[in-house]
Amino acid sequence: MPALMIQGAGSNVGKSLLVAGLCRAAKLRGLSVRPFKPQNMSNNAAVTADGGEIGRAQALQAMACGVDPMVDMNPVLLKPESEVGSQVIVQGRRVATVKAREYSALKPSLMAPVLDSFNRLKSQCDLVIVEGAGSPAEVNLRSGDIANMGFAAAAGVPVVLVGDIDRGGVIAQMIGTQAVLAPADNALIAGFLINKFRGDVSLFDDGYKLIADRTTWPGFGVVPFFADASRLPAEDALDLPCGGGTGSYKIACLALSRIANFDDLDPLAQEPGVSLRMIRAGEVVPGDTDLIIIPGSKSTRGDLAYLRAQGWDVDIAGHVRRGGAVLGICGGYQMLGEWVRDPHGIEGVAGDTMGLGLLDIETVMSPDKTLTRVSATHVETGCPISGYEIHIGRSEGPARARPFATVNGTPEGAVSNDGRIMGSYLHGLFVDDSFRAAFLAARGAAASTMSYSAAVEQTLDALATHLERYIDVSGLLALAK
Repeated sequence: MPALMIQGAGSNVGKSLLVAGLCRAAKLRGLSVRPFKPQNMSNNAAVTADGGEIGRAQALQAMACGVDPMVDMNPVLLKPESEVGSQVIVQGRRVATVKAREYSALKPSLMAPVLDSFNRLKSQCDLVIVEGAGSPAEVNLRSGDIANMGFAAAAGVPVVLVGDIDRGGVIAQMIGTQAVLAPADNALIAGFLINKFRGDVSLFDDGYKLIADRTTWPGFGVVPFFADASRLPAEDALDLPCGGGTGSYKIACLALSRIANFDDLDPLAQEPGVSLRMIRAGEVVPGDTDLIIIPGSKSTRGDLAYLRAQGWDVDIAGHVRRGGAVLGICGGYQMLGEWVRDPHGIEGVAGDTMGLGLLDIETVMSPDKTLTRVSATHVETGCPISGYEIHIGRSEGPARARPFATVNGTPEGAVSNDGRIMGSYLHGLFVDDSFRAAFLAARGAAASTMSYSAAVEQTLDALATHLERYIDVSGLLALAK
């Protein structure tokens, strides 16, 4: 079955975006196509219909294909919990939390489920477009590799290498990658692409020819910088903008050190009546903020300490005294309570951490993980919400008598007596246009008729058109055959 793999000469060269665009281009050509990433590392996960989790980029790529996301699209997902350790998700389910050296020992055993998922996807479609991770030039990681050349060799998939000209040194990226790869891995590379060019593409003609001559790889084109990429959901927290929008309703979101599932922010950043600002380390929350969002976190207790180290607890207290509103989502909801208790050491050393004390609840961490899509009703506005839960821990307390939402008649989340402090485990809630509009209108924001999902679909179509215009899409698809 035809398949093609996009690998990068470095990290963050735009592989995810290119795969999404190629998936949409193939779909528009009438092909049944699926995305696949053997191994991903991200704390921004998507919940699949069968109750598993995959990287957010693969969920966007599935949308580009016009299909629901499935766990087979990203069979191995690493979710960093600390500087040295990550949670390992295999085919949608958590199997372990390991340190980097331990993962190196575990990695070879993961090729079997990776190939199992890949083969299952192949049986469902005309074409699979595969995304690598990081770069194959990291040859120190080649032993037991499942993410790049190790997978390509095992699955017999041709590779197109992508270089990022925006960061500079792209000629060295491409020729240097060939220089360090083993001959067998070099033989898998069927061509190259240059991504993120700004300005007159013809100015790179000599450089493009030099890469082709020195590597003997065929080139498939130069992709100009796609400015509308910011309108698509970001996977990496580093890709989150510092600010977005010029609306009069001001939202500040705390950029926690282990921020997770921050897709809640993407629709808000595009609302014309909203000005969204990410508050980074060392920055203060502006005094004219209307709403503070404390987002999800992969380590609630760790990020509570981080929040306090930045002085944001003081900023939040002052904001509340001035009459401002606060919304905590998932880990942020847990932080709003009186205590976060971790008797089993799920997030590290066992113990208790004092919360911000803004909601009368306590959270107890447990090994069980809630992972499900949810249809709910927002209590304040009566609007339906389509979202998902992805968390450990259970929150209880008197504030739960004033729920944020109801799920099949069951209370979800909590709200303070005055309605200004809100907490919920529901992620993705602002994707729903009717809820987002009602939530903002209830807080005095300008009315909006923006359709976020329609905007994402239009941007994917524009991305496919962009690629069709500037690169040899037909030649790339021919490689897969």
